[in-house]
Amino acid sequence: MPESRDGATVHPIDTEGTGEAVWQAWPGLDRPAPLDLSAAAGVVVVAPHPDDEVLGVGGMLARLAEQGARVRVVAVTDGEGSHPGSPTLSPARLAERRWEERARALRCLGAEGAEVVRLGLPDGGTGSARDALAGRLRELCAGFDVCAAPWPGDLHPDHDAAGRAALDAGAAIGMRPLLYPVWMWHWAYPGHPGVPWRRARRIDLPPRIRRRKVAALECFTTQIAPLGADPADAAVLKPGMLGHFGRDRELVFR
Repeated sequence: MPESRDGATVHPIDTEGTGEAVWQAWPGLDRPAPLDLSAAAGVVVVAPHPDDEVLGVGGMLARLAEQGARVRVVAVTDGEGSHPGSPTLSPARLAERRWEERARALRCLGAEGAEVVRLGLPDGGTGSARDALAGRLRELCAGFDVCAAPWPGDLHPDHDAAGRAALDAGAAIGMRPLLYPVWMWHWAYPGHPGVPWRRARRIDLPPRIRRRKVAALECFTTQIAPLGADPADAAVLKPGMLGHFGRDRELVFR
């Protein structure tokens, strides 16, 4: 992990990050082959927190909903831990707000009919429940064509644990999940050796789908705007981070 000027260890997620202009200038962003989802009749998206399903594969969700596919979102946590110490919202109220935001976002995607399965695991504590989560995902993915889950290399503990649980579940039922990155776009850089670029596949987003995704992202006001004036209420997803998710494509690893 990188170090700050005073020698303290800084987690990659907490660094300044790679700007979207750097990614857009990289020819490698165009190399992944397109992923054909035209025959998919049902998709499960595993979301560690409310908004991860939209950040990672919101465009895919919109495309599949448009073609009449059955959509199930597995809400692993309620996202109550995004603002520890906030004087404005209690964890319980924050969870309620984030639940409401997700519902609005799904409507923006045209996926208001999606089934949302709320597991209620503690935000930040998914790793301790990985085996139990894998068991639930085996049940929840059965009968679906596609499962999308966080890439286990994302360097966020809940994302990593949820992704590994999805892989465990998929191995048990003969399904290979599609793995979507979120924080990778922030801490990694073009050609980063820790990213499995050869396994990348591209999901193209026509203009109407891209617009739906952007509108859905704007629903998560607790994450993209400050809750209040206190430093503990600062926005989690700064404009530089959000800039990675308005593209005309999404990327998953197979």
